[in-house]
Amino acid sequence: MRIRRPDHLPAGRFPAARFSRRRIVAGLGAAPIAAALLGTGPAAAATPVGAVEGMEGSAFARAAAVRRLSARAAILLGDLVWTEARSRLTLGLDGGSRIHLGPEAQLVVDRFIATTGGELRFGAGALVFDRDDDLDKIDLEIRTVYGQIGVRGTRFFAGPSNGVFAVFVERGAVAVSAGGTIRRLEAGEGVDMTDPATPPGPVARWSAERTEAAFRSVFG
Repeated sequence: MRIRRPDHLPAGRFPAARFSRRRIVAGLGAAPIAAALLGTGPAAAATPVGAVEGMEGSAFARAAAVRRLSARAAILLGDLVWTEARSRLTLGLDGGSRIHLGPEAQLVVDRFIATTGGELRFGAGALVFDRDDDLDKIDLEIRTVYGQIGVRGTRFFAGPSNGVFAVFVERGAVAVSAGGTIRRLEAGEGVDMTDPATPPGPVARWSAERTEAAFRSVFG
């Protein structure tokens, strides 16, 4: 199998209607992904922050070198993690949070401490974040090309939906910010995001059909 390595993908804006499967990692500017990751330093890259809990198809991670992921493989601080076409991956982060990645998704683990939270960069595809309500709250930020998602303890979807990038909360609450505006979402609510310089769209209740399609894009 040929491994498609996302080494030199420029970040930037792109129209929402063309989001589908484009491999972009937010917040890297014009620098290659590899250089940005290696900038975290060898000590950071060697620190385990979680492990693979389940997968279907092929998935990979890269800090200093590319490695094929398998069940129970360690996820390291500084890793760029990605899935191939028709592949899915579940990551269990230290402290109890889970991240489910759909096909052709990208995620960078920038900063993470199990008891307090951290920062992730989400670049392509779709994901579902899940943290049980009975666990301690953490402050976690997920950065996307469109804006930021502030998380404490919840279950939500982020990714393409109805031709735009969208965030939907199934349980709990999140804060979505872009263009100097913050939208707070609670269970059953979603918001569309089209540009980092533009505020998120109005908060709206999602239909059962849209919700099902969004989660199906991650879980199949």
